[in-house]
Amino acid sequence: MLKGTTTSIKLIIFDLDGTLLNTLEDLADSANYVLSHHGFPTHPVDAYRYFVGNGMPKLIERILPEGQKEGVIYDTCFKEFLEYYTLHMHDKTRVYAGLTETLEQLQAQDIQLAVATNKVHAALAPLMANFFPTIQWDALFGQRAKVPVKPHPQIVYDILEATGCSKSETLYLGDTSVDMETAHRAGLLAVGVLWGYRPQSELEEAHADLLIKHPCEILNHL
Repeated sequence: MLKGTTTSIKLIIFDLDGTLLNTLEDLADSANYVLSHHGFPTHPVDAYRYFVGNGMPKLIERILPEGQKEGVIYDTCFKEFLEYYTLHMHDKTRVYAGLTETLEQLQAQDIQLAVATNKVHAALAPLMANFFPTIQWDALFGQRAKVPVKPHPQIVYDILEATGCSKSETLYLGDTSVDMETAHRAGLLAVGVLWGYRPQSELEEAHADLLIKHPCEILNHL
């Protein structure tokens, strides 16, 4: 278990984009498709590392030109993005190396597994079924109507209620400052993963309790 803890870990909550799955290219392709369709400038894939993280509505707001970030244009672009991404979210997305094996080991040790993401809730189950067919997830929560997005901790509270686990029995893994803030606001230990979208410096500045370079390292902290 992590230094300073006295309770065995029974639940691990994972962020999705940049933590479990490298979705960056499919997100970028879908967003750039919409921008091109409307004659707006597109963005390089790498720029999307900082556009994502606060939910899909915020993603569309960030990519649109000034003066086009609200109203009919925004609503149309958001709708088109969701439609295109739903059809193409499996094209280039990949599981990060070592994650499936680590998840299977955690599952074999009866550790409950959950996902907390700002991706729209409807996209979550199809992605998990496609990329993690051997994993039985105990809770999957995405962005839902009338529920605040991360870093608000409500999504964590919902997972704790669904799994019956306490805060002291839970770890939270993510790749951004949003994830670290979510974990801390919920009273959880925050584990920053270094294979995701954001640099180590961001996770350190967000006061990650632990940094890991490979998924298997989490097995050493149960």
